[in-house]
Amino acid sequence: MGDSWATFGRDLHLDLGGPGGLRAALLRALREAVRSGRLAPGTRLPSSRSLSADLGIARNTVADAYAELVAEGWLSARQGSGTRVAARALPRTAPTARRAPGPAHRAGRPRFDLTAGTPDVAAFPRTAWLAAARRALTAAPSEAFGYGTSSGCPELRAVLADYLARARGVRTDPDHIVICTGFMQGLALLGRTLGAGRLATESYGLGFHREVIARAGLRTVPLGVDEHGARTEDLSALDDLRAALLTPAHQFPTGVPLHPDRRAAAVNWARATGGYILEDDYDGEFRYDRQPVGALQGLDPDHVVYLGTASKSLAPALRLAWMVLPDRLVDPLLAVKRTGEWQSGQLEQLTLAEFISSGAYDRHLRGMRLRYRRRRDQLVAALAERAPQVRISGIAAGLHAVLELPPGTEQSIVQAARWQGLAVEGLSSFHDPAAASPPRDALVVAYGTPPDHSFTGVLDALIRVLPMGE
Repeated sequence: MGDSWATFGRDLHLDLGGPGGLRAALLRALREAVRSGRLAPGTRLPSSRSLSADLGIARNTVADAYAELVAEGWLSARQGSGTRVAARALPRTAPTARRAPGPAHRAGRPRFDLTAGTPDVAAFPRTAWLAAARRALTAAPSEAFGYGTSSGCPELRAVLADYLARARGVRTDPDHIVICTGFMQGLALLGRTLGAGRLATESYGLGFHREVIARAGLRTVPLGVDEHGARTEDLSALDDLRAALLTPAHQFPTGVPLHPDRRAAAVNWARATGGYILEDDYDGEFRYDRQPVGALQGLDPDHVVYLGTASKSLAPALRLAWMVLPDRLVDPLLAVKRTGEWQSGQLEQLTLAEFISSGAYDRHLRGMRLRYRRRRDQLVAALAERAPQVRISGIAAGLHAVLELPPGTEQSIVQAARWQGLAVEGLSSFHDPAAASPPRDALVVAYGTPPDHSFTGVLDALIRVLPMGE
């Protein structure tokens, strides 16, 4: 038989062997190419004339095969845009061959990502950022194009000192700010600077943060979390403790702010022992129902290390974060950083400095605050109307909410959500296995990333997997 290669910009191997005629073989070959991922959703197929010529078969055979695959849902055809692999290339089960949907049908990459930790990157202010970059490059001195310093470019540190004081209540100056490539790098640098000993982490948090701390040479010990945040009153009972990593403004992922009494207890422990509080202010700008909770660092700049980042407020791709350090940590940490740690790009730092100082950063945050609040309100309203039995918490701030579930149901609901095309995480996946108390069943639902036009459909799919009331 003729060649089994069709060439239309890239080679596609279609095996036309097997039982049946050419039409049946072509159908099998195209289905397998889609099913295996060799033809990705959205891929434009060659015209029936082109493919028939490449394969040496009749054009009507190709046209008939295309039409059947469109009817089955493998392909889509639209006037003027040709024939493409369907956005969700899952075959429609024929009425005569009904079967329950299973992993073979519904597995694969979810359509919508509801996992915590990612902002709406589609809303990145490209035009304003480009304008700031142009102004920053025009005004930049020649030395700005060199290797830079370990502490970061002075323009950004000066702007951050003013901004953090105004917006987050941080008490500092540019000499106590160090720029890094992200929170993870900052945490690793702090771990290596602190040396041997133990570091307390909240019993609900990110496992890879604990891994970074362990690789730096410190042992982690879980600190309980309840409806008032981390149980900082327990810090004094822990031996050989160098520091505690906390999320005081909006505990991750449970979403509760640290109670004022516990904020005071954390600072009192650090003062009494000479230890440090590492304050992860990952989304402190996004508070909706009242003024943002001020930074813990403002209570005691000598014992609290403030860590902030542009990953949630702008985009993770910028690789820009900052540490505000107590005086006695500045030189030791910079000595560690000079041993070969990567630095953030000078030009990105200059652009961010201009972006903040021009007021564009504040305008962007105000706009995103309104956008995220609308999403949160939609989620709350949908649950109140259609799933009133589900209790929602952690909604006063941030980019995610916690949906409480009946005991023992979390994993099955996470899997059911995946079958609905939703990537969502259970609260237990954030629980420290070394913690004394067992994890509770809940979903952590991020509402910032799905596009506006699809958010109603996302909520419909989410509610379909939630447990029904009595």
